[in-house]
Amino acid sequence: MTPPRTVTLALTGASGMPYGLRLLECLLASSATTYLLYSQAAQVVIRQEIGETWPSRAKDVEAMLLQCYPEAAGKLRVFGREEWFAPVASGSNPADAMVICPCTMGTLAAVATGMSDSLIERAADVAIKEGRKLVIVPREAPFSALHLENMLKLARMNNVCILPANPGFYHHPQSVGDLVDFVVARVLDQIGVAHTLMERWGEPSAKTEFSS
Repeated sequence: MTPPRTVTLALTGASGMPYGLRLLECLLASSATTYLLYSQAAQVVIRQEIGETWPSRAKDVEAMLLQCYPEAAGKLRVFGREEWFAPVASGSNPADAMVICPCTMGTLAAVATGMSDSLIERAADVAIKEGRKLVIVPREAPFSALHLENMLKLARMNNVCILPANPGFYHHPQSVGDLVDFVVARVLDQIGVAHTLMERWGEPSAKTEFSS
């Protein structure tokens, strides 16, 4: 898979923000340019789950993140809910891939029905219509029939991947960070971004011990 030159990452108000922020960290360390979108509800969840308060203005968020990740200068752009002149709002300049992580059921439903009331929804709509990779990471339990129907509708599209935030345990995780990395690694694999977050199945591992 050719590594993407541009990736859109959307953070919405579902629980599971450690997944989204770890994914952001990995993308900023890659060679890709990252377009970051976030909802107002995502700011609330970031404060609740991470203990950080993000500014309300997208440019202030961008400046804050570049202070934390100076190596991402020139590779990060942050856009607000209604910045309709953002590159991702048009099929004439779509990102190579898009990830919604974590994804609320409301955002999932909006994407499944073609709604474009916010830049996140519009960017997802553009990704679908332009045939670009779209990875949706829902974080909800239990799923209702409506949630599952919306996921099935999207999964039937060749370029859409539904990747629930369900970490595995066969790699013997030792921390919450290991569980987060499991899911983030699967997302990065889907969009073609190289990583070393965890060892591959079937490869020698000092951490893996199976008895015969």
